Amino acid sequence: MSLQLGDIVPNFTQASSIGEINFYEWAGDSWVVLFSHPKDYTPVCTTELGEVAQIKPDLDKRNVKPIALSVDDIESHLGWIKDIEETQKVTMNYPILADSDRKVSNLYEMIHPNANDTLTVRSVFIIDPNKKLRLTLTYPASTGRNFDELIRVIDSLQLTDHYNVATPANWTDGGDCVIVPSIQDPDELKQKFPKGYQVVKPYLRMTPQPNK
Repeated sequence: MSLQLGDIVPNFTQASSIGEINFYEWAGDSWVVLFSHPKDYTPVCTTELGEVAQIKPDLDKRNVKPIALSVDDIESHLGWIKDIEETQKVTMNYPILADSDRKVSNLYEMIHPNANDTLTVRSVFIIDPNKKLRLTLTYPASTGRNFDELIRVIDSLQLTDHYNVATPANWTDGGDCVIVPSIQDPDELKQKFPKGYQVVKPYLRMTPQPNK
C-alpha cells in the first residue's frame, strides 16, 4: 500500500556517504527532507545536491535535516560527491544513502515501473519529528526540483501545526493567513487573533501571520 499523508514512515538501516544510518535514530527530533535520485553522475541531480548543500543553513534554522538517496553504491557516491563539490562550488554537508539493493526505494515506493522499472523516480518526502509523512512530491527526470517551494511548505507546516490557520495560494513566510473554519466563536477569535482579521466571506477570513 502506498505511503499516505499522516502515515508513520518506515524505519531502515542503510549505508550512506557518512557511514551506516538508522533512519529513526539519525532523524531524532528533527524534520527530514528525504529526496531520491535515479542514479549517480546525472546532470540535473548534481545541481540539486549542490543546491541543498547551499541552503542547508536555512534548513538548520528550521530544524530540518536533508538526506538524499541514489541507487548506486558508496564508492560511486564518494566519486560523485567530488564532482558535486567541484562543479557546484559547495561542500557536501549531508548524507547520500546508498541503495543498490533497492531496500529503501521499495519501502518508500520510489520506483515507478511505467517510468523506469529499475531506477528511482525523483521523489521528495517531508517527514515531521513524529516520523509522520507530511508531504510527497514526485518529479519527472527532466525537471529539477524547486527547493524554495520545499522551504515554503516546511514554513507552512510548522506554522499551521501551532496556530489555527492555513496558508493561502502562493503564501510565503510573513504573509497573511486564513483562519480555519472550525473557529466561529467571536471571543475565541479575539483571543487567538489579537491582530484582528478581515472577513472576505463568512468562510474566508484573513489574519496577519500569528507568529510575526
